Amino acid sequence: MAAGAPVALGDGIRKRITAPSKAALSDFRDGTKATFHYQTLLCDDKRTMIDDSSNREKPMELIIGKKFKLPVWETIIRSMREGEVAEFLCDTPHVIEYPQVSRSLRQIAAGQDPREGQRHCCGGIAQLHDHSLGFPDLDSMQKDPQPLIFVITLVKEQPGSPDWIALDLKITPLLLNYCQCKLLEGEYYQVLEHCSSILNKYSDNVKALFKRGRAHAAVWNEEEAKKDFSRAVELDPSLTHLIAKELKRLEERLQQKEGEDKARFRGIFK
Repeated sequence: MAAGAPVALGDGIRKRITAPSKAALSDFRDGTKATFHYQTLLCDDKRTMIDDSSNREKPMELIIGKKFKLPVWETIIRSMREGEVAEFLCDTPHVIEYPQVSRSLRQIAAGQDPREGQRHCCGGIAQLHDHSLGFPDLDSMQKDPQPLIFVITLVKEQPGSPDWIALDLKITPLLLNYCQCKLLEGEYYQVLEHCSSILNKYSDNVKALFKRGRAHAAVWNEEEAKKDFSRAVELDPSLTHLIAKELKRLEERLQQKEGEDKARFRGIFK
């Protein structure tokens, strides 16, 4: 791809190469380590700089296929060649988590524990919008989500070893067993987090879809639960009867909750 030729990588992601590379394009299999520098810019007239990893001790490292809170970075890295520099304009839905990711990376660079000061909120999925991240610029971005520009310099990519891939395949069933235990204990947000990490790598894992569907149902995420259940039964029709029972149970719980809410509100206004 020639320098300066903008292309769409998918819905809401546009790439423009500023310094091309003659290196071969990697297939970036799971386990590949990508080492890169990044700049994060606002889409304003001044292209205001938010972060610049070149000011830190070492570049960013990302393991392809391993869960990372900003999936768009994996998408854009997969499009690059070693030594290439490119700009990526990413629409808001792709960067909604960036303020929290940036907070963690800034704290790590400063030698701090990124978990320090965090409150347990929905299993760590997202902090409330009125909770400060400790950086005014990130607080502003969290309250007013907006598109971002990433300038990425891919320094090095190292193919994943067969040992890493084999280990990951062994870890997955153990993680699914762990999720089953957490379902029984009522730790639903942990199930959501870990099943999502599996599905980020193995999107057709039926057990992860089913368990995540149950967890979504337990925390009233009706649409997400139905989506996971639908996908699971599509992949494994033998689950039709079991999932029908789960959907019926969800519908009954929703009706019960609706009745309780109505009764509660009637009591408030009396």
